[in-house]
Amino acid sequence: MISNTVLQTLESYVPRENILLGEPMSRHTTFRIGGEADCFVEIESMEQLTHLQRYLQMVEQPCLILGNGSNLLVSDRGYAGVVLHVGSRMQQIQVQGERMIVQAGALMSQVAQTACEHSLTGLEFASGIPGTIGGGVIMNAGAYGGEISQVADMVKVVDRQGNVLELDNATMEFGYRTSAIKGQPFTVVEVTLRLARGERETISEKMKELAAKRREKQPLEYPSAGSVFKRPEGYFAGELIMKSGLRGYQIGGARVSDKHCGFIVNMGKATCEDVKDLIAHVQERVKACFGVDLETEVIYVE
Repeated sequence: MISNTVLQTLESYVPRENILLGEPMSRHTTFRIGGEADCFVEIESMEQLTHLQRYLQMVEQPCLILGNGSNLLVSDRGYAGVVLHVGSRMQQIQVQGERMIVQAGALMSQVAQTACEHSLTGLEFASGIPGTIGGGVIMNAGAYGGEISQVADMVKVVDRQGNVLELDNATMEFGYRTSAIKGQPFTVVEVTLRLARGERETISEKMKELAAKRREKQPLEYPSAGSVFKRPEGYFAGELIMKSGLRGYQIGGARVSDKHCGFIVNMGKATCEDVKDLIAHVQERVKACFGVDLETEVIYVE
């Protein structure tokens, strides 16, 4: 529960209508799974985020930073703390020549579309990724041979004490689905992208081509968190799962996708425990069949 003192302090920084109590997290994750958050706050500016993180750190109040919730699995018990949502109220995009300055709450698909409209190439791969640019930078999101590390020039972050830092590409130490700030107490607030001039029609056609591939190969008709497992060295997770005989395997409402075995989908009433149990079963079977340890991309929140 959130104390009246904490609630009153939150209200001094953000409008009361931006603060939701007992908000179901299932409304804010692409899995459509998760119990209630004690307190859910819609963030409108870097200043609000700076003040709130400093205050919540000072009073030792648990705090979760949320973007589009595209790689989160939230407990059925919900989240006992304050969720700071960096989303639709922080999605401004500025185009300056071949550079784009993007607030962290902008969806990657939205950023890719804006780049296309300005004849800028380099973000075609991102057009179908469901997360925000802030979350994408943290995990170095990528698809079809492209990833954020190839275009991120500068990343502006806020730490839990409210300090604002600017990190260049080298400092971010991007790797496969990771970066220097993954798992660290930093919140992305703005990303500067460096792109290149291209032909708008060519860029648009490439985005359409990749969208068609996604529709063909990914279970977009069901809620999911995208690829559940990281790609093990020398293998493809989906192929290992399929060869382990787990295509369509289901526990409760959670199912290994029939279309792409690297996805676990919510068939309608899946719980967090259903997904966790299915993940564990998949890991055990793949380990037994191939001796390969599958590591999850999905982040568990409780």
